[in-house]
Amino acid sequence: VGKRKAQIAAITQSSGDLILNVDSDTTIAPDVVSKLAHKMRDPAVGAAMGQMKASNQADTWLTRLIDMEYWIACNEERAAQARFGAVMCCCGPCAMYRRSAMLSLLDQYETQLYRGKPSDFGEDRHLTILMLSAGFRTEYVPSAIAATVVPNTMGVYLRQQLRWARSTFRDTLLALPLLPGLDRYLTLDAIGQNVGLLLLALSVLTGIGQFALTATVPWWTILVIGSMTL
Repeated sequence: VGKRKAQIAAITQSSGDLILNVDSDTTIAPDVVSKLAHKMRDPAVGAAMGQMKASNQADTWLTRLIDMEYWIACNEERAAQARFGAVMCCCGPCAMYRRSAMLSLLDQYETQLYRGKPSDFGEDRHLTILMLSAGFRTEYVPSAIAATVVPNTMGVYLRQQLRWARSTFRDTLLALPLLPGLDRYLTLDAIGQNVGLLLLALSVLTGIGQFALTATVPWWTILVIGSMTL
């Protein structure tokens, strides 16, 4: 019946103070539990995530790029957010949660809808937003290493990214009421993550339109996108 239902069944039958979520394709380092648990000693922390790496990073050029992408997402984006106590998405492959906090959020978590149907994606981001909404901090522990299998073909990768993009836009809207109570950096970060992607899509479409209508190459568009990427 899906990951979300499985999580809820496990959480309701558990008895420990802390819950560790590990995906089936993920291997954690021997010290991950102790390092995440140490961060959770602060009762104000509702969730903490470890650093993601690609276990199959040597397979193809794509898996090597994804491994680099994971490093940037963890050690730049999540690390920066953690300085303000609000990691906006504790990644599903390896994240620890406070059980008492999760129990109070399970009804909201289980009943989330997408286009009128029960949601079957974006569990990690939604659960993180619920934790922040409940007043808990969310943290990142870079020394807690988890290696997960990443897509090695473009088709699988693009389908994964589409799911993640839907989750990002949907749950960022849910997080908007939280932003005034968080540091102003997090507002800037949320705007950059979402508006930046929309502007990139608009720029690409405009460039394609220019080429199709005028038969001229949109060099300025290519130059600006390339410079921002670098």
